[in-house]
Amino acid sequence: MTEADAIAAADRPATRTSLATDLTALGVESGMTLMVHSSLSRLGFVAGGAPAVVLALLDAVGPDGTVMMPTLSNHLGDPAEWRNPPVPETWWQTIRDEVPAYDPALTPTRLMGAIVECFRHQPGVRRSAHPTASMAATGPRAPELLEPHELDYPLGEASPLARLYALDAHILLLGVTHANNTSLHLAEYRSPPPTGLPHVRRGAPILHDGERVWATYDDIEDDDEDFADLGEAFAETGLERCGPVGAGVGRLMRSRDVVDFGVEWLRDHRHGA
Repeated sequence: MTEADAIAAADRPATRTSLATDLTALGVESGMTLMVHSSLSRLGFVAGGAPAVVLALLDAVGPDGTVMMPTLSNHLGDPAEWRNPPVPETWWQTIRDEVPAYDPALTPTRLMGAIVECFRHQPGVRRSAHPTASMAATGPRAPELLEPHELDYPLGEASPLARLYALDAHILLLGVTHANNTSLHLAEYRSPPPTGLPHVRRGAPILHDGERVWATYDDIEDDDEDFADLGEAFAETGLERCGPVGAGVGRLMRSRDVVDFGVEWLRDHRHGA
C-alpha cells in the first residue's frame, strides 16, 4: 500500500492518541504483557508513522506493561535454505564465511515491517540472542521473556514464545492476520510432540568469545502456510476480540487460547491425527 492508498483508506489521520484509544477499546489494558505483530500500511495514514504506533502501544500498556515483537533475521540463516529468493549454490560458502555475525543492536530484521524496526530502536528495548529468531521487548517482564534464548529449537519450549504462554500473556495482530502470528510456531512444536516432526540442522553466524563463528543448531521443519486457515477457525471460537485500530483491524487474544487451539487444529488438519 502506497502513502496515497493509506490516505484514501482513512476518513481522518490516525494519531498516537487515537491509536491508544482504539487499542484500549479493543481490550488492551494497563499492565498487560503483549506480543505484537503488525503492518503499518494496513492502519491507514498515521500521523508520525511507525513511532506513533510504537508510542501508542506503550501508552496502552502503561509503565507496568510489557510489549514484545518478533525481530526475525532469517537473512543470516544458511543460504542453502533460502527460497525467497534462492541464491546460486556457488555462493553458499562465501555467504557462510562472510556475512557479519548477529548483533542485537546492528542486525536489521527481515520482512517484519516498519513498526518492528522502529520498536527495536526505542530506548529501553532489549533483544534476545538468537541470530535468526530473536524477539525484542520492553517493560518489567522483558528480561524473563527474552533470556536465555538458546540456539536449538528457537521457537519451541525454551523460547520467548513459551514464556509468553506461561505468563498467560496476550497476542495482538495489528493490521495483519494469523498468517503473521509467530506464536503459532509454538503450536507446531506441540502438535505432534517434536519427536514426530521433521528435524533439520540450521546455521548462522554468531559471536563466540568475541570471534565470529558459523554456529549450527537443531530445529524443526516449520511451515506457516496453513496459519491463515487456522486463524479463521480460531476466530469462530469467540476467543478473539476484533475492532478498528486506525483504518485497520486489531485482533486481541490470549496466547494460551490460540496456541492450545492451534495444537488441536494442526493435529486434525495437518497431521491427520
